Amino acid sequence: MSVNDGIGKTDFKTDSFLMIGQSNMAGRGDFGEVPEIVNDKCFMLRMGRWQFMSEPINPDRYIFGGGFHSGISLAASFANKYAEHFNRQVGLIPCADGGTTVKQWQPGSILFDHCVMQAKLAMRSSELRGILWHQGESDCDSDENLEMYEERVRRVLCGIREQLGMSQLPIIIGEISYNISEGWNTNRRHIEFNRRLPEIAKKIGNCAVVSSKDLSLKSDGIHFNSESLREFGIRYFNEYLKLVGNN
Repeated sequence: MSVNDGIGKTDFKTDSFLMIGQSNMAGRGDFGEVPEIVNDKCFMLRMGRWQFMSEPINPDRYIFGGGFHSGISLAASFANKYAEHFNRQVGLIPCADGGTTVKQWQPGSILFDHCVMQAKLAMRSSELRGILWHQGESDCDSDENLEMYEERVRRVLCGIREQLGMSQLPIIIGEISYNISEGWNTNRRHIEFNRRLPEIAKKIGNCAVVSSKDLSLKSDGIHFNSESLREFGIRYFNEYLKLVGNN
């Protein structure tokens, strides 16, 4: 008698998306605040194979306990909308890491090499359809880092495309919150950060920016709450659809 504790078929083809950035991409939403998303067309990469999607999709921190815990992510509602709209299987490739700066994602770094490796692994059984990027809070700590952000993020995202041999791979970038609390010492650099994103996206090419306006934060003053992450994922999908159409 063989034991099967949950792995589904592993030989199917699916569309896949790379999740990269810091904590608001990994997801810090509290469990129990929003309904679970259950869709048998949605998967996540685990141990090199596609498992049915369940949260936390991107467990980069504690799941139970701890102030900044892995939890609800925007990627779940993105994948759900994608599967519903296109009636296709979709897989998420979780590689985000909380608290990281864009400098830590540069080509040759552990984070960069890891996400490229995971993407290539996923591409054995899927067609990579895009990159979901959310990062920047850690780069609003100084004027210098803000000024260097465009050059650094272009190097990361274009470098991933180059490594994967996909020069026009769609990229979706989300704004950081407009309401980051003063305790995080951004000195309103987060507002200027968001203002610059459309021009950055234009220079990257085949890249869209997702608005974070009217989304709410947790009490920590920097992480989106579960309800807002569900909405944010839908906004990510809508911008993706504008970028690529119904192909």
